[in-house]
Amino acid sequence: MEDDTVIRLISHNDADGISAAAVIANALAEENVQFHATLVPRLKEEMVNQLRSEKHDLFIFSDMGSPFIKEFNTYKHDVIVADHHQVNDTEAESNVVHVNPHLFGVDGSKDLCGAGSAYLTVRDLDKKHLAYYALVGAFGDMQGQEGFTGVNKLILDDALESGNLEIHEGLKIVSKSTEPIFKSLAYTFSPPLPGISGDLEGAREFLERMNLSYGIKFTDLEDEEKDLLKDALININPDIFGNCYTVVKESPMLRDLEEYSYILDACGKNKKQGLGLSIALGEKDQALDAALRLQRQYRDQIVKGLEWVKKEGAQQLNSIQYLYSEDKLLKSIMGTIASIGLSVELLDDSKPVLGLSRLHKDIKISGRTTRDMVAKGVNLGKALQDSSNNFGGTGGGHDIAAGAMIPYDSKDNFLHLVDEMVEYQLNSD
Repeated sequence: MEDDTVIRLISHNDADGISAAAVIANALAEENVQFHATLVPRLKEEMVNQLRSEKHDLFIFSDMGSPFIKEFNTYKHDVIVADHHQVNDTEAESNVVHVNPHLFGVDGSKDLCGAGSAYLTVRDLDKKHLAYYALVGAFGDMQGQEGFTGVNKLILDDALESGNLEIHEGLKIVSKSTEPIFKSLAYTFSPPLPGISGDLEGAREFLERMNLSYGIKFTDLEDEEKDLLKDALININPDIFGNCYTVVKESPMLRDLEEYSYILDACGKNKKQGLGLSIALGEKDQALDAALRLQRQYRDQIVKGLEWVKKEGAQQLNSIQYLYSEDKLLKSIMGTIASIGLSVELLDDSKPVLGLSRLHKDIKISGRTTRDMVAKGVNLGKALQDSSNNFGGTGGGHDIAAGAMIPYDSKDNFLHLVDEMVEYQLNSD
């Protein structure tokens, strides 16, 4: 490549998208190639058209781009799309490299994430030491929680082989060395601890019943106290004890891959995705302090949001349920509390849940369901895509988690249409 070449990188602004950008940006930096990165909440047609006129020899889209292959085919420059969302029928022309698990019959909602696709595009440049970023992305997209499967498993093997990653058994509670233990437990949403996750009061009472001091950090407990706690938590959810993945050379806050993904997620949710990317590119100290502050604030918002769900409950339709609020705080975390509300049993897990937040004249929808419901035929990506199209909106995603944007005034009609579609999916097996 020419020395003055700048590669254009566009990625999603969530934990998976930031990890995807980190894989590619780190790989390019190591090859002394300059890049210009932009992280966005979604790829829109106008952006795809606007990028066309930028003078770059290579455009890379990570954790997004699969729906726009047709447009990229007409670019005068080379394009790499490393995505894992559902694909359409457009074949890539010779200027476009399209990396997507769905093209190879691999499930992009559980066996490979956006950062994983990004990793596969640079892997052959001798980049196995970057594999762990792909696994951070997998955790960010809820793919590693029950162990890595499919292509993720191969990426895990790369990470272990590179010597960067170690696996040990432990309690999968967050912030063991930074937060008092009742907060560690209340902020642990995956695996879920019903009655404790998202419930500071519930976590305190649980610890008091065992005569454990709730104000100290997990790392400061005596060994027998740790064992006592471990046994009690395993009774609530056996998944709480299992494989922990650590990157030994990382700074202590980022050693645990799942913890790393939460920090990136908090950056993305607070529109500070650039901060997340700079941490993943090696800036620590102040950047990390700022990110941890955001994370603390974000976790407190989730706890407040779950209190609201507990109090208000979801609005029920025949086959789906939904959460709606115009409260500024709740709007910003609607997708997250929909997802956690399902897993900690605050919501009925036999119905997909849609979290709705109003943005001026539009409504943003985040849909979540369970693996059980997917096995019964639910495909939220398809339901939200088809329903939103009817109202001049956009939508899509995975079978288990999907999103949409629709005009505000179509809200009720849209909800009824999604309800009918999900009912149809459940009955058409």
